[in-house]
Parts: sequence; structure tokens; C-alpha cells
Amino acid sequence: MEPILTINNLTKKFGSLTAVKDLSFTINKGNVYGILGPNGSGKSTTLGIVLNVVNKSTGDFQWFDGNTTTHDALKQVGAIIERPNFYPYMTAEQNLKLVCKIKGVDYSKIDEKLNVVGLLDRKDHKFKTYSLGMKQRLAIASALLNDPEILILDEPTNGLDPQGIHQIRQIIKDIAATGTTILLASHLLDEVEKVCSHVVVLRQGVKLYSGRVDEMISSHGFFELKAEKHQELLDLLETHSNFGNVKLEDGLITAFLNEPMSASDFNKLMFDKGILLSHLVKRKESLEEQFLQLTDNQEN
Repeated sequence: MEPILTINNLTKKFGSLTAVKDLSFTINKGNVYGILGPNGSGKSTTLGIVLNVVNKSTGDFQWFDGNTTTHDALKQVGAIIERPNFYPYMTAEQNLKLVCKIKGVDYSKIDEKLNVVGLLDRKDHKFKTYSLGMKQRLAIASALLNDPEILILDEPTNGLDPQGIHQIRQIIKDIAATGTTILLASHLLDEVEKVCSHVVVLRQGVKLYSGRVDEMISSHGFFELKAEKHQELLDLLETHSNFGNVKLEDGLITAFLNEPMSASDFNKLMFDKGILLSHLVKRKESLEEQFLQLTDNQEN
């Protein structure tokens, strides 16, 4: 496993507020990492520190093998941590030519990267005519001009419509498929599930989980249930191996699944047991519930 970024016991304080607390994790080459957490959890601060935009309070981080200075390492990093900022009356191509000059990159890269983000046919259009999603895609093209080892994106789909969100997520997958390592910050569990292989979950600057996405989201969801034979249903759920935690609130039973089970299979099982359900809804745990689960696990 070749490390791209290693963070050790990183802490950042703004006065009495601790934005990031004793954070450690490693990003290895070729994976898509998500830093997941609600607003104010320390995601942007963490990215700011490793990009030399924010000064750390204590702790350390190192790029690549640790023998590269941060200044030199950042030449191999592509990052978008703020809203795309291009000249509105210049075309996409003209804007990217300026970026090429600053980064010392050959102009031949422009068409290649515009093609990656699906904007090659719009390269002669002025930036001000672009939709928000197109502006974000141009920013990604700009960040890719120097063929970075790692691409860092802070809330890449914020404010976009569903089509724009889908396009950005597909582009991230396509870039990752070429072997580029990606680190993205997001408050959307759905986003991390769809595009990331690994996740670091933060809450109030504290790491709750670090590892593979599929291992974190081992939850199989839950059923919301009502039945006339209320007690019989409760007794059955308590003894059935498919179910873990069972909660009762205002007449509504919530039964968490230990293993996969479809609503139709569950309905058939209940029917066979002589229990007719008046209410059956299968749901997936929300991000908030995932956090609660993680926090509970931490305290146990």
C-alpha cells in the first residue's frame, strides 16, 4: 500500500473552539476517500491544513513518503476547496490557458481534460454562460491539468440540481478508474456510498470511524410496523434471528435488520404466522441514525 497522505494526531483550535481533535488516518494510492460529516464537523478545516491554507495547532501530516516538502508535494495535488473562480468574459479554453501558465503545464492538456469533464464542445463559450454544474466541471478540469496524484474536492455537488449531481459523481468515478486517488469532503451519506471506497466519519472534529465504506454501511435498514396482534408481533421479532434492536413508540414498532430481508419476504413470513400487518414500510438508516449508531458503539 503506497501512502499518499498520512495524518497523525492533528488538532486545530480557533480560540476556545476545537475544530479538529486528535485526528489520524492514512490515504493510500488508488482509492476514493470520503471525509463524511455534518456541517461544522471539521472536514474543510482538515483539508485546509493539508493544503497549507490553514495552520495546524498540534499534530502532523506528511505527503507521500514523508521526504517531500509540502510545497513540492502540492505540485502533485489538484484541489477545489472553494467555488470555481474564473474570468467570466473569457472562454473555458482561455481560462484554462491561464491556469496552464501558472502551473507550467503544456496547452495540449486543455482539450484532454475538457473531454474528461464533458465540456470539449463548450470550450469556446464564455464562462459566464455556464450553468453551476458546468462551472464545477470546469474547475475539476482545471485541477486535473497537472495530472495530479490526488484530487481533493470539498463538497463537490453542493448547490447542484439532480442532473448536475449525477454528472459530477460520474466524472469522479471515471477519474478514479484511471488510478487517480481522490479525497472528497461531503455531508451526504448517499454521495459517499455511491463514489467512495473508504470513509473517515467526523463529528465535531472527532473521528468516529475510519475504514471501508461497505464495512461501515453494514446496516440492512429497518421495518416500521403495525399489526392488530401487536404483542404477538413484538414477541416474534424479539426471538427472530433476523432482527436486532426492536423499538416501540406511539404504537409504531421499529425493527432493525441483522441481515438482508425484503418487505415482501417479511410480509409472507408474518402471514404464515397468522399476523396481518396494517402498516409495513422498509427504510434505510439515515446519516443521522448512522452517526447515532457509531456514537453508541464508541461509548460501549
